[in-house]
Amino acid sequence: MRELRDLIARNRQDEAVALPSVCSAHPDVLTATLLAAEAADLPVLLEATSNQVNQHGGYTGLTPQGFVEFVHGLCDANGVARRRVLFGGDHLGPQAWRDRPAEAAMAEAETLVATYVRAGFSKIHLDCSEGCSGEPAQLSDAVVASRAARLAKVCEAAGEGRAPISYMFGTEVPPPGGARAGEEATTVLPTDPQAAKATIVAHRDAFAAQGLSAAFERAVGLVVQPGLEFAPDHVMAFDPLSPDHLSPILADHPNMAFEAHSTDYQAADVFPALARRHFAVLKVGPALTFAARQALYALDGIADWLGRSGPSLADTMEAVMVAEPRQWAKHYDGPAERLHLLRHFGYADRIRYYWPEPAAQAAVRRLFAIVEGADLPEPLLLQFFAPAVLARAEALVAPGRSLPKALVLAQVQEAYAPYMACQAA
Repeated sequence: MRELRDLIARNRQDEAVALPSVCSAHPDVLTATLLAAEAADLPVLLEATSNQVNQHGGYTGLTPQGFVEFVHGLCDANGVARRRVLFGGDHLGPQAWRDRPAEAAMAEAETLVATYVRAGFSKIHLDCSEGCSGEPAQLSDAVVASRAARLAKVCEAAGEGRAPISYMFGTEVPPPGGARAGEEATTVLPTDPQAAKATIVAHRDAFAAQGLSAAFERAVGLVVQPGLEFAPDHVMAFDPLSPDHLSPILADHPNMAFEAHSTDYQAADVFPALARRHFAVLKVGPALTFAARQALYALDGIADWLGRSGPSLADTMEAVMVAEPRQWAKHYDGPAERLHLLRHFGYADRIRYYWPEPAAQAAVRRLFAIVEGADLPEPLLLQFFAPAVLARAEALVAPGRSLPKALVLAQVQEAYAPYMACQAA
């Protein structure tokens, strides 16, 4: 992954550049970011997680090879060069099988990483930080590093003859999707520098014990907590004026930078501030699916003004989520009124798991049938969409792509724009 290595080299030379990492399987999010990358002549890093995409299909129903083919299909359909796309595997480890004993979970994880590498994923985040059945919730550096090295050995074997793999690792890994119910602090502490140093040493030694010292030289990033997070109804903002105690630990590792997770919903000036502290990879996901939901609900509001008959999209989504609460129940808590609002508007955006449901898909098709067949005067659009989004949408209208569809893509691109600005700096 030469583009990533080149960007990290620039970052370590004190350029305030960072590569956004889009972690989503939502087709509109992927299409919007692909089109933005093509227009800006930039690479785009797309990542899949072990829960989302795995050898059994994950919650998307996609294997790693299936995800690659899905993305390439979107590229071809939208005139985006496939070569722009860099594929990364995020949180690759035993997480999806943590309810099993460690050996059984690690056996699944070995198959997982091998399928990712064979499918063409060349940025691999090894995450063995959480315990399996009968183990503590958080494991020691030594155990985590040993398991990560074990998976790296599988990656190296699966990647023989392919592009060299770039590894990310880290034991202090924020939970995917932001803070969960009961974890909603108003501030979050950065990773302790000594802990970060210990993590690097533990992984270096574990890789060496597996005969993988050369592979460790391709470790390009450490996942640490810079001091930001989002909860269901508020964002813990990063303070650019806070002291930087983490950057100095990279002095002895010139090819390595930091990766920041949960950067969603931060102010635009946060991203170059993070880049100046050598956070060269900035993960974003829920903020983009949140933007897509915003656009769909805005179109839903327009449909009301057009005299729509039948249930709203929001009504359908509420019924779908209440019928199957598994994807949101652990992330939201409180009285019924609060839960109702968070299901639709929570920053954790747990609604994203429900868009593939048949009832949700049918509701979206009904919505587009209404708004695509109607006259949409500008004052009505301005009631629901910002002028900047309308301007982007006008540029995105194309043969086979209606204004309502362009509005969804434009809303996503507005959320993605601050990341791209940092990438192109």
